[in-house]
Amino acid sequence: MDHSEDRSTNPWADQRPTISRLVEQRLSRREFIGGALVAGGALATGLSGCQRADVVEPVPAGRLEEGTFRFTEIARNTSETHRLAPDHEAQVLLRWGDPLFDDSPAWNPRMQSAAAQRRQFGFNNDYLGFRPLETTGDEDERGLLCVNHEYSQARLMFPDVGPVQVPELTREQVAIELAAHGGSIVELARHGGEWRVVKSSPYNRRITGETPMEIRGPAAGHDRMKTGADPTGTRVLGTLNNCAGGITPWGTYLMAEENINGNFAGQLPAGHPETEAFARYGIPGGWYRWDLHFERFDVGREPQEPNRFGWVVEVDPLRPDAMPIKRTALGRFKHEGAESVVAPDGRVVFYMGDDQRFDYVYKFVTAQPFVPGDAAANRDLLDEGTLYVARFDADGNVTWLPLVHGEGPLTAENGFESQADVLIGTRLAADLLGATPMDRPEDVEPDPAGGRVWVMLTNNSRRTAGQVDAANPRANNAHGHIIEIREPGGDFTATRSRWEILVRCGDPGDPAQGATWNPSTSDNGWFGSPDNCAVDPMGRLWVATDGNEKTGANDGVWAMETDGQGRGTGRAFFSAPIGAELCGPKFTPAGDTLFVAVQHPGDVSDDATFENPGTRWPDFEAGVPPRPAVLAIRRKDGGPVGG
Repeated sequence: MDHSEDRSTNPWADQRPTISRLVEQRLSRREFIGGALVAGGALATGLSGCQRADVVEPVPAGRLEEGTFRFTEIARNTSETHRLAPDHEAQVLLRWGDPLFDDSPAWNPRMQSAAAQRRQFGFNNDYLGFRPLETTGDEDERGLLCVNHEYSQARLMFPDVGPVQVPELTREQVAIELAAHGGSIVELARHGGEWRVVKSSPYNRRITGETPMEIRGPAAGHDRMKTGADPTGTRVLGTLNNCAGGITPWGTYLMAEENINGNFAGQLPAGHPETEAFARYGIPGGWYRWDLHFERFDVGREPQEPNRFGWVVEVDPLRPDAMPIKRTALGRFKHEGAESVVAPDGRVVFYMGDDQRFDYVYKFVTAQPFVPGDAAANRDLLDEGTLYVARFDADGNVTWLPLVHGEGPLTAENGFESQADVLIGTRLAADLLGATPMDRPEDVEPDPAGGRVWVMLTNNSRRTAGQVDAANPRANNAHGHIIEIREPGGDFTATRSRWEILVRCGDPGDPAQGATWNPSTSDNGWFGSPDNCAVDPMGRLWVATDGNEKTGANDGVWAMETDGQGRGTGRAFFSAPIGAELCGPKFTPAGDTLFVAVQHPGDVSDDATFENPGTRWPDFEAGVPPRPAVLAIRRKDGGPVGG
């Protein structure tokens, strides 16, 4: 997430019920201790009830020496380079500017061009998806790595831009930024443990802020989606601020648009009908001055262009000439991810967070089932279904509220003339339904085998004591927490689920922080600001952070025990270089490679620039700026990452 967007636009945040002592009432110390001895991860086990660490009886010595993970922890650090568990090794696989095609120009940071950037790996890599391919020669493994490029930072990209918050760039520099957004699809092949980019692959592709895209689903063609350049409301140029994402069961790549408000500047005409909605979405954010060169980013001249962003974009990685599609049935908000799971009845469920303080958790259930092996049957599954928003109830239930026009308050009397209005203004509709405002819901990841869903809540230092509730139990929540949702009987389509808090993040040695961890967590195993996560093929949870520098250490990846006696134990596995956040952890199907994305290395402050960064990772060459990059991590002796 771009930390320029560090506020709330939800006017309902102060109007939800406050339940400051709910968790302590729900789970007594006796229940916690008894549950902690039950293996299998039942909802009463571990630290799921947010008990204070100082009232938890310690686990007998030696009982958690190994747990389910087998690696040597790393120490907390503020290094200029990455650190990794010593029984593993990391390969720098792709860096900003790396050529992706046989005809791509070599990267030259002092002679950049938009034409070159369209043929090179983009900036600020975030989500990573892996789509396996059949081997055709002497490869051990092949696959397509799908990478989101979330946002651009002129002061770290260009040598002639100083520490200016909103620089006024040349038209060519803006064009380079647009080309650096979007995504990359890159074929990889593994030979003897080493991965390499296949630049001759017909699947390699750059998707940018100017790639033509189709708009589909209930909002397609609606008057609010029409602009001067597109009077049909069904075509749009580009995708922007792509944060996390997903790979569907049928193998397509989902790019989730997040902080799109920042790309727009200008001022709406007085009395414009979008005024209320724009305020709720923080539009215009004005982080960029693209409006100086491209009219569509000026809301005064094209007031409906922002409505065409904030969606989930579907891309078929096996059809590089196919137009990407913005699927409006999944709603419009600041999407953090779109991870999916096939429910027992064959329908597909997508979990999504709206990454802003006091915003919501969603899921989308397709109307039709997934048909394995039938591309035609699955091609438009995302155009029909039901979008739900979560209300986390005080009794430990999650109630999933349908965002359906005509149901409850979602009527013309409240400004929703159609389902298109509900989806274009998803946040406004969720407000009226009484969804629970959360502490920055980011990645939401289902575990297909376990029937559980993990919700990363990064932080919310602006929640007051009067705004504390069951699912967000701390005021001034500087370090975030992780929620576990359990779908009944593994039915991910359920409209009523159960929830518990796995851990409250932060320093367990500081009682003022109210952190809760299993007492077996070491001084290196706790962390702050959970962001992205991954469930490996063994069903184990791994957590990446964005904001752990608030604890005095770099961001990174931690292994998280979620079951049995070890539930609530963190273990430090990987740390990013200083100034970076860690994004997109993704495992290969065998679990023997973990891909991670290091975003904005060297961005230690607003004064960090191309010429004066906090680190020059990963090249460490004089005059070369830091470069966001993707790493491939493996065990030195082979086998599953983490043991």
